[in-house]
Amino acid sequence: MSRAVRLLRRLPLICWLTLVWILLWGTFDVGTVLFGLLVAVLVSTVFPLPPVATNIVVRPGALLRLIAYLAYDLLISTVRVTWQAVRYGPSAKAGIVAVTLLTDSDHLTAMVANAVSLAPGKFVLQVDRAHGICYVYALGVREGDEDAVRREVLGLEARVVRAVGGKAELELVGGRKRLGKAVR
Repeated sequence: MSRAVRLLRRLPLICWLTLVWILLWGTFDVGTVLFGLLVAVLVSTVFPLPPVATNIVVRPGALLRLIAYLAYDLLISTVRVTWQAVRYGPSAKAGIVAVTLLTDSDHLTAMVANAVSLAPGKFVLQVDRAHGICYVYALGVREGDEDAVRREVLGLEARVVRAVGGKAELELVGGRKRLGKAVR
């Protein structure tokens, strides 16, 4: 691989490092930008990141639908948390639900865990990679609501896979569904 191709592949990292440099200095002028670019190229050349092999395939339409769903979920979750706080106050119920994910990819698991934790009221406490289980803390969960939490997380997993998953993962989320065990 030629030097120019390697530099071109590092372009997003160089842009990001330059932006961080500008933000750290707190000024946006020609000197700061040029020196930031120089430092970014130097850092990415001296300390190259190892290549990461993923099976991520970005599908723009599905990615836009995922972003729209996350925005909608953020709004709905905020309303749910507000209702729980106003209605029940400090005695609001919560639970931990084990959700067995269908996919086995570390990248997709991380994306799903972050997407679950994005909106208020739910977050991933722990990921058991050996068994593919996400332990999700959910506010407002009462006895018998565990399956609803699982369906919501598995639905989010399917949306993430449709947006950026590989062919094998698409087949997994399109087929059978497995539910994890409830933990109380």
